[in-house]
Amino acid sequence: MSNHNSLPPRSPLSTTPPNNGSQAKSGLVPTNNVTTSDGLTVRARIDPTLTVADVVKQLCVNLKIKGSPSDFALRDENHELVTNDNLRKKIKAKLNLKLVNAPHKEGREIAEKLQVRDQKTMRLTLHSLQKYIRENEFAQEFINYDGVTQLVDIIFTSQGNTLAYALAAMQNLMELDYGWAFLDDAFIFRVVQVLSSPSSLINVCRPATAILKKLVEADPANAPGPQAGSSKSGPAIVPGSVYRYGFTAVFEQMRKEKSLLETVVSRLGSADTAMAQYSMMLINSLVSHASDLRWEEFIAEMERLNIRKAVVRLMSQHTMEDLTSCILDFQANMLRVTYRKKTTPIDLEAQPSHAADLKSIWAHSRLMEEVDEKGQQLKWRKLGFDTEDIEIEFNDVGVLGLECLKRFVERDPDFSKVILEQLSRPAERRCPIAKASNEVVELLSEHWAIFAPGYSTSTTFQPFFLEFYKVHALATEFLSTNVERQRGCVWRFYSSSRSVALRSENVRAWHEVEHDLLECEYRAVRDRQMKELELEDDLLSKVPVRNLRAKIYKESFEFVRQQRIQCLLQGAWFVIALPSNSPLPRDSTRRPNKPWRFVRLDNGLKYLHYVDSAVKFPVRSGLEDLPDRIEIAAISEIATGTCAPPPNVLRDHNDLPPTSPLAPSPLSFSLLGVHEQGSLADLIAPDPSRWADWTDGLNMLRRDGGHVASKETAGFVQALTEIGLKIKLLDLSGERVEIPSGLTAGPPPSNLDFFFSDLM
Repeated sequence: MSNHNSLPPRSPLSTTPPNNGSQAKSGLVPTNNVTTSDGLTVRARIDPTLTVADVVKQLCVNLKIKGSPSDFALRDENHELVTNDNLRKKIKAKLNLKLVNAPHKEGREIAEKLQVRDQKTMRLTLHSLQKYIRENEFAQEFINYDGVTQLVDIIFTSQGNTLAYALAAMQNLMELDYGWAFLDDAFIFRVVQVLSSPSSLINVCRPATAILKKLVEADPANAPGPQAGSSKSGPAIVPGSVYRYGFTAVFEQMRKEKSLLETVVSRLGSADTAMAQYSMMLINSLVSHASDLRWEEFIAEMERLNIRKAVVRLMSQHTMEDLTSCILDFQANMLRVTYRKKTTPIDLEAQPSHAADLKSIWAHSRLMEEVDEKGQQLKWRKLGFDTEDIEIEFNDVGVLGLECLKRFVERDPDFSKVILEQLSRPAERRCPIAKASNEVVELLSEHWAIFAPGYSTSTTFQPFFLEFYKVHALATEFLSTNVERQRGCVWRFYSSSRSVALRSENVRAWHEVEHDLLECEYRAVRDRQMKELELEDDLLSKVPVRNLRAKIYKESFEFVRQQRIQCLLQGAWFVIALPSNSPLPRDSTRRPNKPWRFVRLDNGLKYLHYVDSAVKFPVRSGLEDLPDRIEIAAISEIATGTCAPPPNVLRDHNDLPPTSPLAPSPLSFSLLGVHEQGSLADLIAPDPSRWADWTDGLNMLRRDGGHVASKETAGFVQALTEIGLKIKLLDLSGERVEIPSGLTAGPPPSNLDFFFSDLM
């Protein structure tokens, strides 16, 4: 640093305000106000090449502050710690600085204050703890002085705003990957109790929800680095690691408080958008991390609480971008749930619930079991199945097919009359309702790309998908009233009507779907079907080909996903944007000093490193040129179309089309933190491809994410799937090989005197 007057070289400050003459001589060297804990404010010209330790040392010497300089630190007016990485930026921005206790000293003092439990100062102490607990040096000292134990005790014994501050401090501590591995079941249950109470304050519920979400995601399988102790039973828990909780640990405590899930679902309709967002994020984490042991129980409870309807209502009511990503994540999670149900076979011996569902279906039919002319059982064939082997009949649609048929039967009070009417018709004019139900499940699975447990490629809301059972019931009813006139393939007939009824579902009303499926004219559907028959190859409707498409779809998605992440690893230049709802600068024509930002993902996939610059420059490989960073785990949402370009940046370059400074750019996106943090970065991509690479790549990196934001990425996955399918089929159709619709197993060997030969 240098004095405005005549202090020795590299002296850190001048204690008197400079006069106009000295200001003129100082040129563009920035001056910062520095305030001490005693309220003394001085002006200092700080040499940006010094380390923070040197700056603090010289300040202590010049201001004659008692104590070791190592016990002091600098913070800006927003309480952010000044470090060697951000010192230069804060000096050039002429921010007001404060000379305060060093983080390690502050951590020790706050831990000691919590032990005293003075109610007069408790809230102020906890408020400071919220701000500083994320800093490693502070956190380590706070932990060493038993501060976390004191914090947990306060959470057990306090209420109201004191509890809110304590929970928020714990939430911020849990952003670190150490210091909270000792939290036990009693603590988890305490948080569950707080969250399940309808009388809990909103500012209490928000951090409590975030804590449960963090505990769910702190699964040994999510621990960074190789799992050396992993086995067939799952990854081992490393001693001292915070990755020792997971879904099972949380859900076991949730089961003790029956009202918790109901309360969380009800908060999706909260007028507080942040509360709805936190609740949605917790639900997504629970669904995506549910263990095999409790998966069926948990999903059944969520279905009982009608979570799908609550999210559909949220789709039409939400007004903030914060919720968009959460809703799309939920859609992706429901796709995985639907796929898992579809691929879970019916097991009447091991799963009593499956037998109970079949018993309910048969009871609603009000039919009597008989014997056919061959003396064989005649029961399920009356409902439209081909055989009496019910497990084989549901082989392609699994538990999903069983649940759909059960809900269809229970939804129609006249189901027994419908069945009797079908049985009264000649065999060739009957609608095999049970078989048609399974066919509809297959068709809807194809329509919504329920091919694999991977990510969803939907870029818009799909309310009709969330109403899967309702759509299935409508479609099956449609078939039961029209198939006798079709006298053909159920698959083809419904395909033609499905493409009409379910189009543009993100903007259509439910009553329009009902009209299309229940009141459309048979002739119109038939005409559309005949046109499609001219274009469609019968080969594509066969079950083996549909299964092949599902496999190729999964491979295509993973290929595109890896490509997107590679783009993040390479890095890219962006324009630093302005929030579209922010007021224009006073001088709306003035170009920002540093309008460009280069961003690159590190090889560990944990941080986005970046540098701001006045101009673009060649960035070397690695991270040496990128001093600042954003933690991926801190990003809760990637919102798109949220911000506008700064004045006189895009017009001077050909990278982007000119747009109004107030208008949001379609190539903009924001990295949103939790609700209190706001936006971590507002950027504008140079072109649509780069925008798709980064928005989708970042979504795919998040633990609770998985949806695709751009139509470009979704289009790539679909195009690769279709190309791969056609290439595979060329090997078969070119040789005129007949693909069967199903395979039947022959009789088992009469003895064990055989072996499988190796094919050469």
